[in-house]
Amino acid sequence: MLPPSNRNYLFIMSADLKQRLKQIKKTLVQQTQAAPKPAPIIPPEPTDHELFLAATQGVVKLYRPARFEYPRAKPSPWPRQHEKDEAAVMADAMSDLWPWDELESGEELLFIRPGLKLETLRKLRRGEWVVQAQLDLHGMNSDSARLAVAEFLLHCRRTNKRCVRIIHGKGLGSVNREPVLKLKLKNWLAQRDEVLGFSQARAVDGGSGAVLVLLKGWREK
Repeated sequence: MLPPSNRNYLFIMSADLKQRLKQIKKTLVQQTQAAPKPAPIIPPEPTDHELFLAATQGVVKLYRPARFEYPRAKPSPWPRQHEKDEAAVMADAMSDLWPWDELESGEELLFIRPGLKLETLRKLRRGEWVVQAQLDLHGMNSDSARLAVAEFLLHCRRTNKRCVRIIHGKGLGSVNREPVLKLKLKNWLAQRDEVLGFSQARAVDGGSGAVLVLLKGWREK
């Protein structure tokens, strides 16, 4: 056994050690509480590509049939040069003069073939027919306009266009500010057998500066 003096010394040392350990623990706790906490790690937002992959996960690709190649349009059986020659012959046969009274500048263009119902002309005048083709005569003189009208009518007849519009203008750019082409167009159209009737266009379709023309069907005689 240790002498009493040594036992007292060990007791004092043990108490002092416990006190020191408590102090160290207290200091560590204080340091831990005082230390700043690390910021939480926020994961980056997913990209659009990642979102798309996540949304389409498990999607099965559908069967895609082979593309259908549409057949190319067959060339017209009518030779172009033959069509131009025929149009030139038509233009030569379209006289500027016709045995009826000359049209006044402000008079409305109206014409219907004998034997056809007036209701057909009324429907044309009201714009109930769908316009399938158009010709603009602005900037043309009488000769070039007559040939253009002949070519246009021939093409429309062969492509089975039934209702077309011809813009002749109001003559504001002519010398006497008169609708020269309007007066001649009436005669040209009336001489063509394929023309069933014509009427001045509605205001929204050109008014007094345009005419709607009703043509025969390709199989009509």
